[in-house]
Amino acid sequence: MSDTADILATAAAWRHEGEDVALATVTQTWGSSPRPAGSQLAITRSGKMAGSVSGGCIEGAVADIGLEVLNTGIPRLMDFGITDERAWEVGLACGGKLKVFVEKLA
Repeated sequence: MSDTADILATAAAWRHEGEDVALATVTQTWGSSPRPAGSQLAITRSGKMAGSVSGGCIEGAVADIGLEVLNTGIPRLMDFGITDERAWEVGLACGGKLKVFVEKLA
C-alpha cells in the first residue's frame, strides 16, 4: 500500500471512530521541496497526525490551519516559500516553494 493510501486509511479509521479529520495535500512544488506534490498529512481535532507535507516549521503551521479548517469548515490553500539562505533556519532542507490545500473530511 502506498504512503497516501496508508494516510487515507488512517484518516478513514479516525472518522469511523468519531474523530473530526482535516486532510492537507501538497498540490504544487517549485525548486527543492522535502515532500513531492501529492504528499498528505491527516490532522484530528484531538491532536493525532499521520503523514507529512514537509517536516520542519511548515508541518506545525499546516497542523494549526488544519484545526482552523475543522472549526470553520472552510478549506484553505496556503503558499509557503523560503530562500536558500533562510531554509535551514526554519526547518526546510533547502529553499523552494510549495502549495498545500487543507480540507475537512466529511
